[in-house]
Amino acid sequence: MKTNILDLEGVAKQASPEVLLSLMRTMVLVRRFEEKIIEVYPMQDMKTPVHLYIGEEAIASGVCAHLKKDDYIFTTHRSHGHCLAKGTGPEMLYAEFYGRSTGCSKGKGGSMHPADPENGILGTTAIVGGGIPLAVGTALASKMKKDGKISVTFFGDGASEEGTFHESLNFASMKQLPVVFICENNSYATTSPISQRQPHDNIAIRAEGYGIPGIAVDGNDVLEVYKAAGEAVQRARDGQGPTLIECKTYRWKGHVGPDCDHEKGCRPIEDLNKWMERCPVEMFKNFLIKNRFISETEYANMLGEIDRELDRSIKAARQCALPDKEELLKDVFHEKK
Repeated sequence: MKTNILDLEGVAKQASPEVLLSLMRTMVLVRRFEEKIIEVYPMQDMKTPVHLYIGEEAIASGVCAHLKKDDYIFTTHRSHGHCLAKGTGPEMLYAEFYGRSTGCSKGKGGSMHPADPENGILGTTAIVGGGIPLAVGTALASKMKKDGKISVTFFGDGASEEGTFHESLNFASMKQLPVVFICENNSYATTSPISQRQPHDNIAIRAEGYGIPGIAVDGNDVLEVYKAAGEAVQRARDGQGPTLIECKTYRWKGHVGPDCDHEKGCRPIEDLNKWMERCPVEMFKNFLIKNRFISETEYANMLGEIDRELDRSIKAARQCALPDKEELLKDVFHEKK
């Protein structure tokens, strides 16, 4: 079982100490953000269904570290980690989940539909595979406008079975669009294992049929994700077209909610235990401490700072006003003036 990430020499070539610590902070922020939801969810005032990202933090962190503020990302029902890694503030997200008017979607989107255009998140869709063609659309617009922006779409292994996945890869390849496809392969579509849906679990090789690079990486190894994403993002910026990256990972919690699937008999607990031994946060923390990029005390201080920030964000979000009833029909459609 893989426990060592990258050798120190390899790390030094691709990431500065500042980048390493930034990756660590993002991963811890995402992990603790989700764990705070688990803590407050039983109070029943957060009404939105939540799809938690615990166990997959390395992917959003490693990919978004390469993106500029105005680059676009499109994500899924399991969107919290992607939004945080791209720059959305925790308070805006918590306010959204509490249905408050100060939420990033004015309290109308909930957990599955946050939007933050200022940080390149034009919208989030819970339709399986729905964000893939949207990313291709913004990539086409960027190429036509020559604005230098790239688009990234995150999706699960289940979305790779949708027609939009294949149509989008085909079109992006034909037009050499600046888009990166990130498949978070956690082996389950809701509770259906990939072995019962596909003849093999190698999604990356599907890129070959469309003439673009396809790369499979360890989605729990943030530096492996960071390296592959960096190359794909640079390729897109250089006008060399799209890349498909498959990140092998595992979500710890259920498809929806703070519970675990094994408690409902949906997934074997042995699988969960095996993947928890390869916790992406713990592996990276241990690597940084071992190689003296951070000390135990500095890590504890980082964790404490993040916890205080999140506690403040939850408290502030709870105190925000609910939308007025007059808001019900606003923002439903756009009227061209």
